[in-house]
Amino acid sequence: MKIRNESIIATTLTILLLGGVSLVYFDWNDATEIAAVIATDQEQTTSAADPIVPLPLELSLDIRKVALGKRLFNDPGLSGDGSLSCVHCHNLATGGVDRLARSRGIGGKEGGINAPTVFNSGFNFRQFWDGRAETLDDQVDGPLQHPLEMGGTWPQVIATLSGDPLYHADFKDIYRDGIAPPNVKDAIATFERSLITPNSRLDRFLRGDHSALNEEELAGYRLFKQNGCTSCHQGVNIGGNMYQKLSIMEDYFAVRGNMSEADQGRFNVTKREQDRHFFKVPSLRNVAVTPPYLHDGSAGTLEDSVNVMARYQLGTEFNAAEVARIVAFLRTLTGEYQGQPLK
Repeated sequence: MKIRNESIIATTLTILLLGGVSLVYFDWNDATEIAAVIATDQEQTTSAADPIVPLPLELSLDIRKVALGKRLFNDPGLSGDGSLSCVHCHNLATGGVDRLARSRGIGGKEGGINAPTVFNSGFNFRQFWDGRAETLDDQVDGPLQHPLEMGGTWPQVIATLSGDPLYHADFKDIYRDGIAPPNVKDAIATFERSLITPNSRLDRFLRGDHSALNEEELAGYRLFKQNGCTSCHQGVNIGGNMYQKLSIMEDYFAVRGNMSEADQGRFNVTKREQDRHFFKVPSLRNVAVTPPYLHDGSAGTLEDSVNVMARYQLGTEFNAAEVARIVAFLRTLTGEYQGQPLK
C-alpha cells in the first residue's frame, strides 16, 4: 500500500468545487498534510461529497442556433475541398469520435493526435488536448483551417454559405449581421453544447438509484476512488477540468519512444518547460464507446488504458481482478443521447 499512497500524494491534486478547479502542487515534505486532505472513508461508495457529479438532464439553449449548428456540423462545404464535415472525425453514431488512433482529414491526410469526443465537450474547461482554445467557439477555428483536417478558410466558408438561400435566411433570422465567422462559430458551438449524454448508470446511482450498479461495478468505483483516480477524473465531466502531466511516476515517452510534436502537450502552447507533456485530462464519460485511448491512441482497450494509468500515473500495478472491476465501473459511464444509449 505504501507505493499506492505515495503515488496518490505525487499526483497533482484538485480542490473539488462544482464550478471550477484549482491546481495545487505539493512538496514531498507535505506528505502528512496531503494525506489528511485526501483521507476519506474508503468503505463508503458515495456521499454528499462524492467527487463525481451527475450531468444535467437538459440544458436551456436557443433551439434555432442548435438546428443551424447541426446543419453546419454536418456540412462538407466547410472544408477546403468540400469532401468532409465536422462529423467526419466526430461521428455521433460512434461516441462522438472516429475511433482512429489519429484522425484523417482532407485527402486522407493523417493528423498527429487522437480526436477527443465532441459529446459533453461544453463542460470542458478548455478545448483540445493542449488546451489551446478557451471556448467551443474558439475551437472551431482550429480544425476548419488546419491543412491536415478540413483545410478551409473563412473567406471560402463565408462564400459557400452565402450562396445557399436557406443559410442566408437562417442566419438573417438569428443574427443581426447575418453570415459572419463569429456567427458560424456560435451556431456550431451551441449545437456542440447540446450534445450532452445524461442518465448513465453511474448518474442514476448518484441521483439515488442504488440498484443502478452491481457489486462488481461498485467495487470498481471504490478502487477508482481509493487509488486516486478521482484526483484528475472528477466533477460533472469526470475530467476535462484540469491539466495533468503524463508520466508522473515513470517516463511514458522514454518507454514508448518515437517522440512527436503532439507529445509535448501544453508546452506547444505556452513554451514553458514546466508544461511539457501536460495535457487536458480527458473526460471519462462514454469512455467505453470511444476507443482508442490517450492522446496518441496507443491504448486500444479499456484494460490497456487502466494498466497504463496505473503504471505511469500511480506507480502501481493492478491485478487482473482489480482491472476487471475498474473496467466494469468505467462501462457504467456510458450515457444517453436523445434518450438512446450510446453504442
